[in-house]
Amino acid sequence: MSTRTPDPTEYLELTWEMFGELSRALALKVARSYEPEVVIGIARAGALPGAVVATILDVDFYSMKISRRIDDDTVRARPAVLSAAPPEAEGKRVLIVDEITTSGDTLRLALAAVRDVHPAEVRTATSFARPQGYQPDFYALQTDAEVILPWDRQILKRDGFVVNPRYADALE
Repeated sequence: MSTRTPDPTEYLELTWEMFGELSRALALKVARSYEPEVVIGIARAGALPGAVVATILDVDFYSMKISRRIDDDTVRARPAVLSAAPPEAEGKRVLIVDEITTSGDTLRLALAAVRDVHPAEVRTATSFARPQGYQPDFYALQTDAEVILPWDRQILKRDGFVVNPRYADALE
């Protein structure tokens, strides 16, 4: 386990191909020791890996929204549950998927919300986990780097696609 302090200038820029391979690796790790019947992706960024993992595992996919964002300019100190867990999770083995975990706040909220619908069992998975952060049951890769997801690299503005301002220093 790494004990170094994360360097905020380190970036891991994912291609779509790398995203696919990490999703495949995550699905394989899950399949080795757990057989979910339902995958719930945490919207926004966890919905894509969640949907891919669900497809690979050939199980139903649902999403729920948990976010720190109120709007584009306002960010809460702690995330909030913005949509209920799907009732289809009742009595089923559930896998909650998000893109990354650091503090674990989002996954803890998701776990509580999903447990409210009384699943048979629930576990967590992320594409990325921080070495010193909250550890989900499954993850594809552990890293301290700032991860630039392929769908988040650019955003659409009136004049076309532009580099996401969050990554301007890394991508310019």
